[in-house]
Amino acid sequence: MNAPQEFHPLRDGLAAARKNVGPGLVLQALLLFIVLAYFFWPASRPAFGALSQLKSKTGFFYSAAATALFGGLIPFLYLKLSRATRAVTPWSFLSFYLVFWAYKGMELDVLYSFEAALLGNSSAPGTVIGKVLFDQFVYNTLWAAPFQILAYHFLNSHYSKKAFREFDWKALWRNRVPTVLISTWAVWIPLVTLIYCLPLALQLPAANLATCFWVLLSSALLRPRTSGPTTK
Repeated sequence: MNAPQEFHPLRDGLAAARKNVGPGLVLQALLLFIVLAYFFWPASRPAFGALSQLKSKTGFFYSAAATALFGGLIPFLYLKLSRATRAVTPWSFLSFYLVFWAYKGMELDVLYSFEAALLGNSSAPGTVIGKVLFDQFVYNTLWAAPFQILAYHFLNSHYSKKAFREFDWKALWRNRVPTVLISTWAVWIPLVTLIYCLPLALQLPAANLATCFWVLLSSALLRPRTSGPTTK
C-alpha cells in the first residue's frame, strides 16, 4: 500500500491555482467588462446610479440580503440541483449558506467603508493598490481565509461540536490557510483590483456578483468541493 502523500502548501496551492485559471479568467473578464461599462458606456450610468442609491439607502440590509442571495442561496440551489453535488448538499446546509453569507456581506461592507475612510474613495492607482494590499494580505490572510475554513469545516462535519473541538489548529495555519491563500490570490487579486476601481457604493454589489459566479464556476469545474469555495 502506498503511503499517503505528504501535504505541501506551496505545491497544493499552485496546483489549485492552475485549476482555477479557466474560471478565474472568465470571471475577471466579466468584472472588467462591468468596470469598463461604468467608466466608458454612458448608457449604463442610470443602472449603476440606481444600484448605488439602493445600496446607500438600505445600508446593512442590502449588504446582508444581497450577499446571502448571491453568495448563499443561488450557489446552494445550484449545488442542490446538480447531480454531481446533490448527495453532499442536504437541505440542512441552506441555513448555514444564508446566515454565513449574510454575515459576510455585512463584514465586507464594514471592510470597504473602513478602507475608504483610511485610504480614500478614489480610483487613483495608489489608493487602489493600498486597498488591494490590505484586503488580500491583511484582512484575507489574518481573518477571512481562516474563518471561512473553520466555518465550512463546521458545516461539513454536520455541525459536530466534537469535530470543532478536535480541529487541528496547527495544520490550519501551517497547511490549510497557505494553500487556500495561494490558490485564491491568483484569481482574487485581479478581481479586487477591479472592484476597488468602482465607487464605494458599487464595490459590494460587484463583489457579490464576483462571488456568485466564482462559486458557480468553481463548483462546476473543480469538483469535488469539500471545504467551501475559496473566496475571500
